[in-house]
Amino acid sequence: MARMALTRPVLERLADRFRALGECNRLTILSVLRPRERTVSELMEETGLGQANLSKHLAVLHAQGFVSRRRAGVHVIYGLADEDVFRMCDILCSGLEREARDWTGLLEAGRAGGGRARGAGEASGRRAGRSARPG
Repeated sequence: MARMALTRPVLERLADRFRALGECNRLTILSVLRPRERTVSELMEETGLGQANLSKHLAVLHAQGFVSRRRAGVHVIYGLADEDVFRMCDILCSGLEREARDWTGLLEAGRAGGGRARGAGEASGRRAGRSARPG
Protein backbone atom coordinates (compact mmCIF):
# COMPACT_ATOMS: atom_id res chain seq x y z
CA MET A 1 0.00 0.00 0.00
CA ALA A 2 1.33 3.43 -0.97
CA ARG A 3 1.92 5.84 1.88
CA MET A 4 -0.19 8.98 1.93
CA ALA A 5 1.63 12.31 2.04
CA LEU A 6 1.26 13.81 5.50
CA THR A 7 0.10 17.25 4.44
CA ARG A 8 -1.37 19.66 6.98
CA PRO A 9 -5.00 18.76 6.11
CA VAL A 10 -4.21 15.03 6.41
CA LEU A 11 -2.48 15.57 9.76
CA GLU A 12 -5.45 17.58 11.05
CA ARG A 13 -7.83 14.76 10.04
CA LEU A 14 -5.59 12.20 11.73
CA ALA A 15 -5.48 14.33 14.88
CA ASP A 16 -9.30 14.50 14.89
CA ARG A 17 -9.50 10.70 14.62
CA PHE A 18 -6.90 10.18 17.37
CA ARG A 19 -8.80 12.61 19.63
CA ALA A 20 -11.95 10.54 19.08
CA LEU A 21 -10.06 7.43 20.18
CA GLY A 22 -8.47 9.19 23.16
CA GLU A 23 -11.50 8.55 25.36
CA CYS A 24 -11.83 5.25 27.23
CA ASN A 25 -15.63 5.05 26.87
CA ARG A 26 -15.33 5.32 23.09
CA LEU A 27 -12.81 2.49 22.98
CA THR A 28 -15.17 0.45 25.14
CA ILE A 29 -18.01 1.09 22.69
CA LEU A 30 -15.85 -0.01 19.76
CA SER A 31 -14.82 -3.14 21.64
CA VAL A 32 -18.46 -4.02 22.37
CA LEU A 33 -19.32 -3.50 18.69
CA ARG A 34 -16.45 -5.66 17.47
CA PRO A 35 -18.30 -9.00 17.44
CA ARG A 36 -21.63 -7.70 16.07
CA GLU A 37 -23.97 -4.75 15.66
CA ARG A 38 -25.90 -3.49 18.69
CA THR A 39 -28.92 -1.32 19.42
CA VAL A 40 -28.51 1.71 21.66
CA SER A 41 -30.26 -0.20 24.48
CA GLU A 42 -27.81 -3.10 24.14
CA LEU A 43 -24.87 -0.69 24.13
CA MET A 44 -26.19 1.02 27.25
CA GLU A 45 -26.48 -2.33 29.02
CA GLU A 46 -23.08 -3.61 27.93
CA THR A 47 -21.12 -0.40 28.55
CA GLY A 48 -22.95 0.88 31.63
CA LEU A 49 -23.25 4.33 30.03
CA GLY A 50 -26.37 6.43 30.26
CA GLN A 51 -28.34 7.22 27.11
CA ALA A 52 -27.21 10.86 26.80
CA ASN A 53 -23.54 10.05 27.41
CA LEU A 54 -23.62 7.07 25.03
CA SER A 55 -25.31 9.13 22.32
CA LYS A 56 -22.64 11.83 22.62
CA HIS A 57 -19.85 9.26 22.20
CA LEU A 58 -21.62 7.49 19.32
CA ALA A 59 -22.02 10.83 17.52
CA VAL A 60 -18.26 11.48 17.76
CA LEU A 61 -17.41 7.95 16.61
CA HIS A 62 -19.86 8.22 13.72
CA ALA A 63 -18.58 11.67 12.66
CA GLN A 64 -15.03 10.30 12.56
CA GLY A 65 -16.05 7.25 10.51
CA PHE A 66 -15.50 4.59 13.17
CA VAL A 67 -19.11 3.44 13.49
CA SER A 68 -22.00 3.04 11.09
CA ARG A 69 -25.66 3.36 11.96
CA ARG A 70 -28.90 2.27 10.39
CA ARG A 71 -32.52 2.39 11.35
CA ALA A 72 -34.51 -0.82 11.89
CA GLY A 73 -38.06 0.16 12.78
CA VAL A 74 -37.90 2.21 15.96
CA HIS A 75 -34.33 1.08 16.75
CA VAL A 76 -31.03 2.54 15.63
CA ILE A 77 -28.44 -0.17 15.07
CA TYR A 78 -24.74 0.66 15.40
CA GLY A 79 -21.86 -1.33 13.99
CA LEU A 80 -18.20 -0.94 13.15
CA ALA A 81 -17.62 1.03 9.99
CA ASP A 82 -14.01 -0.06 9.75
CA GLU A 83 -12.16 -2.81 11.64
CA ASP A 84 -8.79 -1.17 10.93
CA VAL A 85 -9.03 0.61 14.28
CA PHE A 86 -8.31 -2.76 15.93
CA ARG A 87 -5.12 -3.19 13.89
CA MET A 88 -3.91 0.03 15.45
CA CYS A 89 -5.00 -1.19 18.90
CA ASP A 90 -3.07 -4.44 18.34
CA ILE A 91 0.06 -2.45 17.45
CA LEU A 92 -0.26 -0.26 20.54
CA CYS A 93 -0.99 -3.27 22.78
CA SER A 94 2.15 -5.05 21.58
CA GLY A 95 4.08 -1.93 22.59
CA LEU A 96 2.42 -2.02 26.03
CA GLU A 97 3.37 -5.68 26.42
CA ARG A 98 7.00 -4.88 25.55
CA GLU A 99 6.99 -1.99 28.01
CA ALA A 100 5.54 -4.19 30.77
CA ARG A 101 8.23 -6.82 30.16
CA ASP A 102 10.94 -4.14 30.32
CA TRP A 103 9.58 -2.72 33.58
CA THR A 104 9.24 -6.19 35.07
CA GLY A 105 12.87 -6.89 34.20
CA LEU A 106 14.01 -3.61 35.75
CA LEU A 107 12.05 -4.26 38.94
CA GLU A 108 13.39 -7.80 39.23
CA ALA A 109 16.95 -6.57 38.67
CA GLY A 110 16.44 -3.96 41.39
CA ARG A 111 15.22 -6.61 43.84
CA ALA A 112 18.08 -8.96 42.97
CA GLY A 113 20.61 -6.17 43.45
CA GLY A 114 19.39 -5.54 46.98
CA GLY A 115 18.93 -1.84 46.38
CA ARG A 116 16.58 0.37 44.57
CA ALA A 117 16.84 0.76 40.83
CA ARG A 118 18.27 4.08 39.68
CA GLY A 119 16.05 6.40 37.69
CA ALA A 120 17.15 7.79 34.35
CA GLY A 121 18.16 11.08 35.96
CA GLU A 122 20.31 9.41 38.61
CA ALA A 123 21.97 7.08 36.14
CA SER A 124 23.23 10.08 34.19
CA GLY A 125 24.47 11.84 37.30
CA ARG A 126 21.57 14.28 37.65
CA ARG A 127 19.77 14.56 40.94
CA ALA A 128 16.24 15.68 41.68
CA GLY A 129 15.99 19.44 41.75
CA ARG A 130 19.17 20.03 39.74
CA SER A 131 19.12 21.16 36.16
CA ALA A 132 21.27 19.36 33.59
CA ARG A 133 22.51 22.78 32.42
CA PRO A 134 25.50 24.40 34.09
CA GLY A 135 24.45 27.10 36.48
